[in-house]
Amino acid sequence: MPYVLGIDIGSTCTSAAVSRFRDGSWSPPEPVRLTAQSHSAPSVLHMTSHGSLTVGDPGQHVSTMDPTRMARGFSRRIGDDVPYVVGGEPFTPHALTAVLAMWVVERVLAQESRYAEQIVLSHPASWGPYRRDLLRGALWELGLSNVTLLPEPVTAAESHAARGFTAAADGAWGVYALGGNGFEASVVRRATHHAGFELVGARPAVQPLGGADFDEALVGHVRARLGRELTELSPADPRTRPALAELREECGRAKETLSVATEVDVLVQLPHRVARVPVTRAEFDELIRPALLPTAETLADTIRSCGLRPEQLHGILLVGGATRIPLVAEVLAARFGVPLGVEPEPQLTAAAGAALAAGQIVSGPTRPRPDPAWAPTAVARTQPTAQPPAPVVDDRDDHAGPTVPPPPRPPVNITPLKLPRMRSASRLVPGRPPRALPGHADRTLGLT
Repeated sequence: MPYVLGIDIGSTCTSAAVSRFRDGSWSPPEPVRLTAQSHSAPSVLHMTSHGSLTVGDPGQHVSTMDPTRMARGFSRRIGDDVPYVVGGEPFTPHALTAVLAMWVVERVLAQESRYAEQIVLSHPASWGPYRRDLLRGALWELGLSNVTLLPEPVTAAESHAARGFTAAADGAWGVYALGGNGFEASVVRRATHHAGFELVGARPAVQPLGGADFDEALVGHVRARLGRELTELSPADPRTRPALAELREECGRAKETLSVATEVDVLVQLPHRVARVPVTRAEFDELIRPALLPTAETLADTIRSCGLRPEQLHGILLVGGATRIPLVAEVLAARFGVPLGVEPEPQLTAAAGAALAAGQIVSGPTRPRPDPAWAPTAVARTQPTAQPPAPVVDDRDDHAGPTVPPPPRPPVNITPLKLPRMRSASRLVPGRPPRALPGHADRTLGLT
């Protein structure tokens, strides 16, 4: 069955969604299960002892991997002149991001048994042509030629439109994107030259902020509560190393629990006992409030830079896993007083919207008709066609250029990287031979 694919590669997690062509129209997008436990996979690449890149390691926890053989956070560093060194070999951030995108394509290919008609990959709103071109080139080198890049606020608006939240024909919406390690504020509106939305303006946070910072704040709170019993533990002591390694993970789980509960116990494994540290939502809110308040002001500044006043917005769309924290909505509601739109799983919003946009690209310039009765992850259906539509070339990502200028940097001159050859490029692009990448023609990319 023909399908299109939407991919969102975040700084900490990656997600994907597919929409299938049924009965003359595209079905609502469905999230793809990328791991056995979740619809999301960590945005972490690991080089095995055999010299192949994998997404994590099925037999080893990420926190116990050799950090010199790991790469994380690379998608946000596209355009950086300094390459990553993984297992002693240099890789550009855009090459690593393309490898992760190919891993997602192969996971979906294994489930669908055919190649996607079109792929849409979301990217940060602040990217200009320079960064987009770097990623396009890296994707092409791995054999992914039918990929359209769209700003994350645009794909988020597509997903919210399917729920009827952005049903108004004209007007603008603010987009508040808060993920694991990044925050951006932007404004979108209905496009005039194609179906869907276009980016009006965007601005990243002055200081990097994300859910990982909230985890660290909770770690500090727990350490302070335990006092000397924890601070005197030595990381070199094999008896205490698990306690220190697992504390951050436990605080991350506690943060997620506090999104739906008012109190949670943080469990800390000490040498002679398991300590329970109760944390209330009110305590957690006070820990993170000072960091959240400036993000609301960043959004206000972005709105003003677009020549708008906050009250002129139809609403504010929330995207990213960290927006599940109740205090986020409270801060935004108090600051702006406009409707807020957040989906039950905001970490999947961008991927679902990307799948919707992919269906629009394949079917042509038809404006979707939102139906509020659909499920939260549903997308608007395009007009029916008699036969499954053929892929078309789309340049909609170019609309972000005028409002988000490319970064002021000189041309990058990096020694060609020794990337492994994609072993399955011929499968993914029928009729096209595998493209040998510079250097390692004798190695394969272990996408497992």
